[in-house]
Amino acid sequence: MSVEDPKALLSRLPAAPGVYKMLDEQGQTLYVGKARHLKKRVSSYFRRSGLAPRTRALMQRVADVEVAVTRTENEALLLENNLIKSLRPRYNILLRDDKSYPYILLSDHAFPRLAVHRGARREAGRYFGPYPSAHSVRQSLNLLQKLFNVRQCEDGFFKNRSRPCLQYQIKRCTAPCVGRIDPERYAEDVRHTRLFLEGRSQTVVEEMIQQMERAAERLDYESAARCRDRIAALRHVQRQQWVVGEGGDADVIAAATAAGEACVNLTFIRGGRNLGNKYFFPRAGEGAGTEELLAAFVSQYYLKKPAPPRILLSHRLPERELLERALSQQMQQPVRLSCPVRGQRRRWLELAELNAQQALARQRVNKENMAARFEALQDALGLEAMPERIECFDISHTRGEATVAACVVFDAAGPVKSDYRRFNIKDVAAGDDYGAMEQALRRRYRRLIEGEGRLPDLLLIDGGKGQLSATAGVLRELQLDGLLLVGVAKGPGRRPGLERLHLLPRNGPLILPADSSALHLIQQIRDEAHRFAITGHRQRRATRRNRSPLEQIPGIGHKRRQALLNNLGGLQEVARAGLEDLARVPGISPGLAKRIYDAFHE
Repeated sequence: MSVEDPKALLSRLPAAPGVYKMLDEQGQTLYVGKARHLKKRVSSYFRRSGLAPRTRALMQRVADVEVAVTRTENEALLLENNLIKSLRPRYNILLRDDKSYPYILLSDHAFPRLAVHRGARREAGRYFGPYPSAHSVRQSLNLLQKLFNVRQCEDGFFKNRSRPCLQYQIKRCTAPCVGRIDPERYAEDVRHTRLFLEGRSQTVVEEMIQQMERAAERLDYESAARCRDRIAALRHVQRQQWVVGEGGDADVIAAATAAGEACVNLTFIRGGRNLGNKYFFPRAGEGAGTEELLAAFVSQYYLKKPAPPRILLSHRLPERELLERALSQQMQQPVRLSCPVRGQRRRWLELAELNAQQALARQRVNKENMAARFEALQDALGLEAMPERIECFDISHTRGEATVAACVVFDAAGPVKSDYRRFNIKDVAAGDDYGAMEQALRRRYRRLIEGEGRLPDLLLIDGGKGQLSATAGVLRELQLDGLLLVGVAKGPGRRPGLERLHLLPRNGPLILPADSSALHLIQQIRDEAHRFAITGHRQRRATRRNRSPLEQIPGIGHKRRQALLNNLGGLQEVARAGLEDLARVPGISPGLAKRIYDAFHE
């Protein structure tokens, strides 16, 4: 043991629930855990025998233990989860998933609309989900639009229609915006949509059969045919889905581990329908077992997200009852963690386990292929050692507008997305790619020199000799010597496989065979830098183009902006107005009118 006096340490521990942190000699947190009884739990680590190999390795590095007392076990669970995410201890299992999942929103309007929703659920209406991806939401919305014709347009578009839009022409909407459907019939379509999203599609089918029969009795064969087509479409959807059981809302979680790597497959079942799945590759603590991995995943994932009434698990959890209490308290309704399961639920779980194992195998093969490509790159460039870290820069803009530089990072395991960076280029002439590259490099490597990260072994630049010379000048200025630079110049016709590599400090271009693994790696990194740069550029450009010029004028807030637009008749009239016209608008002083005029006439 590294702790000098374990007895003195243990004597100070309270007999209460809380969280403990294992620290090394430098004060860095090695492990965070929770306990119902802190003294008993921490004492168990100081036994002379019976410790697991992973725990023995941890205790050899522990120099001190810190504790934080909580009132209940549930509070300890929440605190443990927050500390793991903020401190990222080496011996804990860490889930990297901070994204928000999309929902389908059925709004609370006179004529409700269906829409994709992310983030806080503040808007009035009914939310269905979560869905694993935006693609699965769009797929569901497309299906609902075919089945029930409920509108999906924005409120501003809906309120300003004078005639039906294209969606009405292709029979995807009933045009409530211009009164082509009465409110009672539209409300019936909305009710059927809600029942379908709740997993009660059989109820919808039975009601439509009755409607079809009534329409046929009164000889309204056109309405009967529409009901028949909807019933056929619903039957087709039912054949494609397995029903989990009554209630129909469940998450299916299966974990797979191999050679120190882990994969968790999460399948979303809502309303008896499979909405798709999501794969997670958490950083497993050294020597962590599958049960521990699954317990860490459930606590970290659901303590910040809504949980369904039932969660199906591939392995038993050692603290199942504690997690059930915590999740039930959070959701204010019972949440059950089930393992083992039988019947139809077992089929879902077996499928999730198979998907987790296959995803983990694919991940391992991808890492092996990436390592082989790094070795091929070492041979192709004649390097003494295989590069452990490669960075690549690219510039993106539209005729000089909204210039963005991007830096992506790769190591032998693949892309290191947590180290990606974007730089909004400022105070550089429009279209000056060399100046933009120099600014991005200075901002990036000044931070690294100050200790915010590690330097790369190889630096790729998307460009030819000019970009490479600009890069070399910045590195000399920052006194970063010995860094191999490679400029990736596009070949004739910009065709892949014909790239020329310009190396510094070496002379002469290098042309690799089109089937070279080293060239494929360079192309992959270059293309990823281009994707990351152009995504940032488009976001910045859209933000600037969607912003009114009035918002950039000091002294113009929301009320004055509305007064200008209302009194002068729109933005174009504001731009054409003279000083006297601007000054006549309520709330606009002569000095402010001058600033507005100058902003449009510089």
